[in-house]
Amino acid sequence: MAVKMIKGLSNKEIEIISELELKNKYFFQRKDIQKHFKNTNLMNYYIHKLIKKGRIIKLNKTKYYLIPIKAKGGFWAEHPFILVDEILNSKDYFIGGNYAKYYWRFIEQIPKEIDVYTTKKQGIMKIFNIQINFRRTTKNNLKNAVKRNISNHSFLVANKIKTKEWIK
Repeated sequence: MAVKMIKGLSNKEIEIISELELKNKYFFQRKDIQKHFKNTNLMNYYIHKLIKKGRIIKLNKTKYYLIPIKAKGGFWAEHPFILVDEILNSKDYFIGGNYAKYYWRFIEQIPKEIDVYTTKKQGIMKIFNIQINFRRTTKNNLKNAVKRNISNHSFLVANKIKTKEWIK
């Protein structure tokens, strides 16, 4: 049976996206798609093309996020807590600042920026119109985090006591 070509995507790109979607694997690594390619260079080429077309987003050195085909016009959003957790591979971080205040209901307005305290990463990353500010912290400060769940995915957020200290 012939696959109908979606405008702007090659058959190989559709094959990769479809397989990932069927497996509900929106966060994926290279090893998840390598069976579709003869060599690493070809895989790099298709990953690059999918990034340029806005179908995948590179989260870190090894992890990508798939924008599903069902996303109208390529627009899609993922919960920021899940994104942060996936970017940092579920370890050595916690969400703090205004987003922690919002999570614990100390403020009502949804912040546009997320402050993430981590031992590994620094700088700013913008994904889905959300600015993620990575701030350096020590391993000792990671004790201020508590594990919570949202949409069957766990994440780390500053505990309620530490968050209350940030309120001035």
